[in-house]
Amino acid sequence: MSDIVNGLGRATAYGALGLLLLVLGIVLVDLLTPGKLGRQIWEERNRNAALVLSSALLGIGGIVFTSIWTTYEDFGKGLVSTAVFGLLGLVMMAVAFLVVDLITPGRLGSTLVDPEPHPAVWVTASCNLAVSAVVSASIA
Repeated sequence: MSDIVNGLGRATAYGALGLLLLVLGIVLVDLLTPGKLGRQIWEERNRNAALVLSSALLGIGGIVFTSIWTTYEDFGKGLVSTAVFGLLGLVMMAVAFLVVDLITPGRLGSTLVDPEPHPAVWVTASCNLAVSAVVSASIA
């Protein structure tokens, strides 16, 4: 029974940390794109914005999953590792976004929230997932 209680405590802590990192991912995408992201997606039904945000959330989720899956035996060390790698993933996604913005014409943030479908959205989403894969691979 104590194993179950211990497991629930760990799951709660990792779950809370994962949710915090996902919220930070939402804030990051909102900062990198013009306008209010929530309004863009839920009120204006902007598919471009939804795809960019979805890819960032999947990427962070993948990093958190990998970090938990390969966690240290020491719970505290595993929790810190998950936080550090999650934050690293967010920073790397932001840097990748800024690099793509620098090497492409126009303002990437504005393109990504344009109501008309744009191929740059797929490039940005792929970049988010690629960064996540690289960070995840470095954990193992």
